[in-house]
Amino acid sequence: MAVHAQRHSYRDDASVPRFDDGRPIVVFDGVCVLCSGSMHFIQQHDTRDAFRFVLAQSALGQALFRHYGLPAENFDTVLVLDDGVLHTKLDAFAAVMRRLPGAWRVLSAARFIPSLIADLMYDLVAKNRYRWFGKREACLMPTAALRARFLPDGWKTAPAS
Repeated sequence: MAVHAQRHSYRDDASVPRFDDGRPIVVFDGVCVLCSGSMHFIQQHDTRDAFRFVLAQSALGQALFRHYGLPAENFDTVLVLDDGVLHTKLDAFAAVMRRLPGAWRVLSAARFIPSLIADLMYDLVAKNRYRWFGKREACLMPTAALRARFLPDGWKTAPAS
């Protein structure tokens, strides 16, 4: 089931570090090959430099997952924050596609798939993503150019608690 929350609700949560939310933000699992590959796809096709990225394993990523009541150790969804609105699962994919230029926008039609079917499809891939696509031993270490697309400290993993 997709998570729904009030717009900008994280701003009132003292446990969420303050961050610049003036552009859409993608919070993704940095050890998942599919997830980090998707982030690279967005970066490559985002010719307007609209998106910013955050590792789910970073302090900010962890805080956002907890804020929305999602497990902060098993990232079974990507989070997309666009104008303070949370998008998860296939809705997150559609939100990203809506912002990419050109023909990619047509894929935003995924938002019209009934949520029961969309969630089942997304959950199937999420549950099997490590087995099907692989898992890195450590989080993605972005190049300097890619790191510029991350929110400050959004690419550094949080210390183990």
